[in-house]
Amino acid sequence: MRRRFATLAALAALTLLAAAGSLAFGAVPIPLGEVLAVLAGRGGDVQSRIVLLARLPRLCGCLLAGAALACSGAIIQGVLNNPLAAPNIIGVNSGAGLATALCCAAAPRAAHLTPAAAFLGALAGVMLVLFIAERAGAARITLVLAGVALSSMFSAGIDGVLTFFPDALNGYTDFRIGGVRNLSMARLVPAFWVILPALLAALSLSNELDLLLLGRETAQSLGLPARRLRLVLLMLAAALAGAAVSFAGLLGFVGLLAPHIMRRLLGEDSFFLLAASALGGALLLTACDLAARLLFAPYEVPLGVVLSLTGSPFFIWLLLRQRRGGGV
Repeated sequence: MRRRFATLAALAALTLLAAAGSLAFGAVPIPLGEVLAVLAGRGGDVQSRIVLLARLPRLCGCLLAGAALACSGAIIQGVLNNPLAAPNIIGVNSGAGLATALCCAAAPRAAHLTPAAAFLGALAGVMLVLFIAERAGAARITLVLAGVALSSMFSAGIDGVLTFFPDALNGYTDFRIGGVRNLSMARLVPAFWVILPALLAALSLSNELDLLLLGRETAQSLGLPARRLRLVLLMLAAALAGAAVSFAGLLGFVGLLAPHIMRRLLGEDSFFLLAASALGGALLLTACDLAARLLFAPYEVPLGVVLSLTGSPFFIWLLLRQRRGGGV
């Protein structure tokens, strides 16, 4: 128990350190003392504009999206009993992508509608996957196969929209790559009020998730409505991932990397796993965003590219480790 609390404290400290670096470093470095002065309302005009209007919303976006995607991934991996599962496997990314492409085609000048379209598209995609899985028997493999099939269909829909409405590509490209540039605090507020309650609800259901990990038959023998609980948990995961995607775009691998690393550090206790995954995802996204700004400064690498370059080798390592029979 002490080790788990110590791990959470270390993750919180590292996240705080990464957050300080995110506010201080960039194209225009600002000493940490001046950053603190700005946050206290005593900074200079130029520093205040940089920190409050550019870097602080960007940092908040990284913390929110990282925590939401990682916690969503941890829930999905637990429900499906698959350490290689991630939010995209239940239709979040493809549903959000299709809705965004349609929004960009129908209203190319209404960029403010894109976050709402992405969120609703993500939820619609997940609900359709769950509906098909329920009709087909609700087995774990059925859920995965339904997600794969619908993701392929939605991807074809995106290609069709972009073919017939090429102007939609301008708005869709940034969403597809993913990132937290040009965010404002006002844009983050709706996502915050989805992510915070969903995180708290997921933590409150951690004991039930532990029982669900024992198997459906065992959970039902203990009086747990396993089928209903699985649907509730998957909808929470969809809400978390959909809210993150609504402002950060299609950021991959956060929902895969963070939960898997935390599971190796803390084991299968769902409460600590969910809490650590949220912190780990926030840390991962903040660190990658900082690297995206500093690696080729003054030029900036898209955050989605940095995440893919980081996550792809890790995913390959997981596959090779699983093939050798070492488990994941």
